[in-house]
Amino acid sequence: MTGLDRRPVRRVQRRAGEELPTGWPYDLPPVRQLLRDGLDLPEGVTFLVGENGSGKSTLVEALAMAYGLNAEGGSRGAQLSTRRSESDLSDHLQLVRGIDAPRWSFFLRAETMHGLYTYLEANPGKRDPAFHEMSHGEGFFEVLLTRFDSAGFYVLDEPESALSFSSSLALVGVLAELVEKGSQVVCATHSPLLCALPGATILELDDQGYHEAAWEELEIVDHWRRYLGDPGAYLRHILPNERSGR
Repeated sequence: MTGLDRRPVRRVQRRAGEELPTGWPYDLPPVRQLLRDGLDLPEGVTFLVGENGSGKSTLVEALAMAYGLNAEGGSRGAQLSTRRSESDLSDHLQLVRGIDAPRWSFFLRAETMHGLYTYLEANPGKRDPAFHEMSHGEGFFEVLLTRFDSAGFYVLDEPESALSFSSSLALVGVLAELVEKGSQVVCATHSPLLCALPGATILELDDQGYHEAAWEELEIVDHWRRYLGDPGAYLRHILPNERSGR
């Protein structure tokens, strides 16, 4: 990289002088690896993938909070708060910032979107619709259109949960445009569709920690290929009649 490093976050690491904490979430292998080794955060989009409970949401929530974003979503100025469910991992993180990085930032957290709609309706922007009068997916995508439109730092937690196939494809286009504008994005996801974004970095989380992986090597890609090719090969282990052989 030549010239100034304008990444909003160049590196995530444990606060200087702190011992490694113990207990949850610090016993999760990816969290332990992050606090032990630190993570250089690349330009563009970084996807975190892995099973439920692997630590994806824990990591992105902590990163957003360490950056100064609201724990339940929104921009830096958002004051949304309902019920705290996030860990205190952010208290133990130190972010190494880039020089003259874009200042705009936003955290999109799927499980708290209903509360974010309420907050945005109470504090509307010039282009905001009545979010609660839209379907969940429509409101979700409207947030993307009105808040993901300039260079900055974006954190997303499982955005595909509210989106149809076509809307997920549109989100890929939004992410590509953000990269073109010089944004840095971190996204926790279960979606092989999103992870196929060209040029993205993919970190796969498992019981060993996290490692960089190619899209075609991902476990979620393999499972979806197998399932779509032969659903019965999976369903016979799940459905009662199939298990009993009837």
